[in-house]
Formats: sequence, C-alpha cells, structure tokens
Amino acid sequence: MSTYREGDRARRPRRRSRWFLASGLLAGSLVVGAAGAAAAADRAFTLPGLARLTPAADDDRREGDRPDPDAERARPATPGTGKRGVVAVPCDAAKLVAALVTANAEGGGELRLAPKCRYTLTEAFHETDQYDGGIRDAREAADAAETPGDAEAPPHNPADDTAGLPVIYQAITIDGAGATIARDAQAAAFRFFTVRDGGELTLRDVELHNGRSAIEGGSVHVVHGATAVVERVTVSQSTSLSPEGGGGGIFNDGNMVVTDSTFVGNSASGAAGKGGGLLNGGVLTLKRSEFHRNSANAYGGGLGNYRGAAEVESVSFTQNSASQGGGLASFSARTKVTDTELLNNTAQVGGGAANSDAVLVMRKMTIRGNTSTLNGGGISTVKGLTPLDDSVVDGNTTHGLGAGIYAEKANLLVRGSDVTRNEAVGAASQGGGIYANAGSVAIYTSKVTHNASTLKPGGVFGMHAQVKLDDESVVVENEPTNCEGSQVPIAHCFR
Repeated sequence: MSTYREGDRARRPRRRSRWFLASGLLAGSLVVGAAGAAAAADRAFTLPGLARLTPAADDDRREGDRPDPDAERARPATPGTGKRGVVAVPCDAAKLVAALVTANAEGGGELRLAPKCRYTLTEAFHETDQYDGGIRDAREAADAAETPGDAEAPPHNPADDTAGLPVIYQAITIDGAGATIARDAQAAAFRFFTVRDGGELTLRDVELHNGRSAIEGGSVHVVHGATAVVERVTVSQSTSLSPEGGGGGIFNDGNMVVTDSTFVGNSASGAAGKGGGLLNGGVLTLKRSEFHRNSANAYGGGLGNYRGAAEVESVSFTQNSASQGGGLASFSARTKVTDTELLNNTAQVGGGAANSDAVLVMRKMTIRGNTSTLNGGGISTVKGLTPLDDSVVDGNTTHGLGAGIYAEKANLLVRGSDVTRNEAVGAASQGGGIYANAGSVAIYTSKVTHNASTLKPGGVFGMHAQVKLDDESVVVENEPTNCEGSQVPIAHCFR
C-alpha cells in the first residue's frame, strides 16, 4: 500500500560529490602536475572552470530544491533521447582530468578542449580501477581450466597498466579542436586513455604525443569489451614496452574505427613487440589514414593485425620498419586491404607486407620501393592465403628470395596485377618477380616483367609448388631468365 501523501515530500538526500568515480570511490587528488590542483571533498554540480555549452538536463538542480512538475513533463518521451550539454574544458590539464571524472560519474558526456591548447601530463592519474580482467580474461581462464597449459601469456602487473587520464567506463566524446595531449618528457611511463568493458571513447581532432606504456598501447588501449572511434587524430612518438604485446600508438582488443588519422614515429620496442603504429587484436576498420616512420621489433612496423579482423582502405604506409612486415603484418588473422600504398618500408621478411598463418586480401595496391634483408621485398606470405588483385608490385628489393613476392607453403593468387622491376640482389638470390616454395601460385591476366635476380630465374621460380600461369599472362624481359631455372615446369612461360 502506498504511503505517499501529496505535499509531504521528504527532503532530497544530499547530492554526492561529482568528484566521485562511477564506482562510488572518491578520486582523492588530481595528480596532474601541469596544474597541481587538488580535488575538493564536496563540489557543486558544475565544476569551477568547466562551462556547459548547452543546457543540462533538469537533474541540474540546487541541493534541496523541489522538482519542477513542468520540468518533469518536459523530459523526453522516449528513453535514451536526452542529451547532456557539451563541456568546454579550459587549457589546464587538471581541468581535463576533472571533466573526465565527472563524465564517468554522470554515465557519459561530451567534452570540447581549448583550441590549439597543449595539455601536458606529468604523472599518471591514480584511481581504483574496477577492472576484473574483463570478457577476454574470463574466457581465457575458462579455456585454460579445460586445457591446462594452453593459456595465454601471464596476466599483467596492474602497476604497469597506468594512464595519465581517468579510465573510460562510459560513452565519452572528446572534441580536441586541434589541441595536443602530451606526456612530459621527464614523466614516468603511462598512456593517455584506457577504455574498459562497456566504455565508448570517441576522439576527434587532437594529437596524442609521447605516450609510453609498460604494456600494450603507448597512447590508447581499448580492451576486449570496449569500443572506440578515432577521427582526425595524430598519434606521435609513443611507445609500447610490452615484451610480447605492442601497439606503440594504439592497441585495440575491442571494436575500433579509425579514419583520417596519422601515426608517426611510434614504436613497439619490446623484444617481440608488434604493431609499431597500431596493433589490432579485435575488430578494426581503418580508412584514409597515414603511417610514417613507425617501428616494431617483431612484426607490423605500421600496422600489426594479430588474431583479429581488420579492414583497411585508402591508407598510406611509408618508411616503417619491423622484423616482419615493415608496412603491415597479418598474423593468425583476417585482413582485407584495398586502395592502399606500401612505400619504402623495410623488414627482414616482407618489406612491404607479411602474412603468416592468416588471410591477407589485397586489392588496388601500390607496393613500391620496399626492402627485405631475407625474403619478400614487396610481400611475404607463409602458410596463408593471399589474393592480390588489380595491383602493382614495383621496384622492391630483397637480399634473399622473391624480390616482388615470396610465398612459402601458401596459396597465392595474382590477378590483373603487374609485378615489375623488382630485384633479388643477394649472392644466392632467385625469383626477382615471384618465388614459391611449396603451396600453390596461380597467375591470371597479369604481367611479370623486367625483374632481375642473381641466379636463374629472374621472373617466376617454383620449388615443390604448383604454379599455374594462364595464357593471358605475360612473363617476359626478366634477367637472367624468365622461368628457366625453376625446379618445377611453368607452362606458358617464355624461357
């Protein structure tokens, strides 16, 4: 039975401070040295210096006020259609931290940074992280229980998982307005953003500079159950020190869309570091972006896709380096790349791109000027499937085998493409155009011309492989021969 009596309302409980995190714990102090401000124990709804650019919801009442019946009626009729105002963040790193704390506590929000401001962070932001390992760790723990000894790498030390800004638990948008968020050169290692399960980070028009993480994600880490949208963002000079992980700029294990962005000078510097610019282990859509001078000690100097799914379109990879896949690498993954350039990248294997135990679909590619010290100046594919359509593989160099394309125990399809002017320059080099060891190679309506190698043949070489050349393809003017010297006969090939 209801005990409500009109006109006898209880006084509203005292509003909890907006400095409380979503977990209900107070972020005791803001440890951002740029401003050095301490959080007060009890603040009003609108934090000092943080102006709302549009009206807030009717929840923004003074303490003790009675609800306005008209305001109650003005609430959106459809749940989820309300929108909080955009918060303008002054050019002050502590105010940026404060705004993110508030946005998490309110269930999300949208921030607009001061145009062209440089927010310099000098210390990691200390908070009680409620993360329990999340979806992926729970799944892997269950798998390990069923199959002992088949677990993934040991869990990270939580002390290494640090960020300069509050962890993203909610749907939060940051409009950078051309601002820069940077880690001070003398600061301890920390990334900028960690996005936890259920968090949704949208980041626009901002530069992230000099992030540094002891584990994955030099600037940004998106966990398995999180999402992120990155638009017109520059990630520069950031580093992952993870021994076996990586993502010098960004590590995505969730669902991420990156458009119109630039990754420059980032590094996965661990002993087996992967993805100098970006490491993907989740679902990635990458469009209209550039990767320059990124590096990885293991594979994927620009982009590493490891056990993930990635679609790449209209991207330029230039002057990146790695042990395998100087420009990009697809390892135990599914990767589709279209209308993309791989230019002047370097690696031991796969100067432009490396594919291993994976699917790498490539269409409308320009693969030019890449170098490998071992095999595959332009492309290396090992135990994988690589269709190459409507593409140019031109002017690549190897000191080993397969200057244009190296395939080992792989299924390689070359269709409507030109493999030209590639050079295998080592003392025992063969297959200036294409080198295939086991597996199968099928060439349709393509040209393999003007390639060169030290030993025969300069065009197409096959060993323990099935090599099919249709009668509309041309293999001519390669040095010292076109196909003579191949260990398996290649029909329709001029000598």
